[in-house]
Amino acid sequence: MINFRKIRRDLHQIPELGFQEYETQKYLLDFIRSLPQDRLEVKTWKTGIFVKVSGRVGNRLIAYRTDIDGLPLTEETGLPFQSRHQGRMHACGHDIHMTVALGALSKLIEEPIDDDALFIFQPAEEGPGGARPMLDSDIIKEWWPNVIFALHIAPEYPAGTIATKPGLLFANTSELFIDLVGKGGHAAYPHRTNDMVIAATQLISGLQTIVSRNVDPLDNVVVTIGKLTAGTVQNVIAERARLEGTIRTLSPESMIKVKKRIEKLVNGIEIGFDCKATIDYGANYYQVYNDEKMVAEFIDMIKKHTDIHFVTCHEAMTGEDFGYFLKEIPGFMFWLGAGSEYGLHSTKLSPDEACIETGIKTVNTYFQQIGNG
Repeated sequence: MINFRKIRRDLHQIPELGFQEYETQKYLLDFIRSLPQDRLEVKTWKTGIFVKVSGRVGNRLIAYRTDIDGLPLTEETGLPFQSRHQGRMHACGHDIHMTVALGALSKLIEEPIDDDALFIFQPAEEGPGGARPMLDSDIIKEWWPNVIFALHIAPEYPAGTIATKPGLLFANTSELFIDLVGKGGHAAYPHRTNDMVIAATQLISGLQTIVSRNVDPLDNVVVTIGKLTAGTVQNVIAERARLEGTIRTLSPESMIKVKKRIEKLVNGIEIGFDCKATIDYGANYYQVYNDEKMVAEFIDMIKKHTDIHFVTCHEAMTGEDFGYFLKEIPGFMFWLGAGSEYGLHSTKLSPDEACIETGIKTVNTYFQQIGNG
């Protein structure tokens, strides 16, 4: 019998950043190649993997996607199997995600379905975004799915819980980086300089008016500046400043509107402070919008299992680049309860490993239901 908790712990120890998941890819491939191969076809793409499982009939192709990268965080769980990679951690549960995918793959080989299945091990979900380029790959164009689904752990729900909803589940998100360049100089001669600390603070104040004064109060938008870097020492006026933040909206239209307003405010700072400014929106993630019919069928299936507790959740301002898959392929995502005191992206996140069994069972059961329909 395969020990999936051990697999999760092995993967937990080797987190890697986006498009650098070489050790992770090797571990996954070694496991996949240890399975019976008569129904499998495996192809690699960058540090990602596609695994096609032939069904008994093969009328349709049903896809399941998992993400495989970690975060640039130093783990503080104190677990005996904590990260061996300094400054890297599976703080978003992708080690759980991969383990569930391997478990579901193993089950599907043991219990074939009529339709073909495609397991997508996607790199770089945390950044710079692996879904969009993966969708442009020749492999997925050859193996284009009819439907697709995925999960994400939810520390706020106990293990044994599944949560989702029809329609919008995750927000549209965009990173935000703004660089300001003025003229530095001695603090004793401010009139000979162009202070970017002042320019940056004025810009931050302006950015905070977007939600309160430029967005419909009934709309949901977040504009957050989480980091400001400026200056070198206390008696030198800063020549440069950098703002780093995030934008989150519940509609693509609101994202466009917010970005246009940011650009106007930044242009105003350039004029008012006689400086140069550049904007970089970094990684952008499209909303996760669940197919209503598929989610309804999934929920009905879950409610038939008395050992799994179902919860109807609300939409969240979190981002997930699985949204790019759902933009082009009918499907849905659901939350897998993982019962942790600490939340996603926390250096102390420690999911309840009982969620692995729930995840494998849920994914396999849905494959059996939809793949034999």
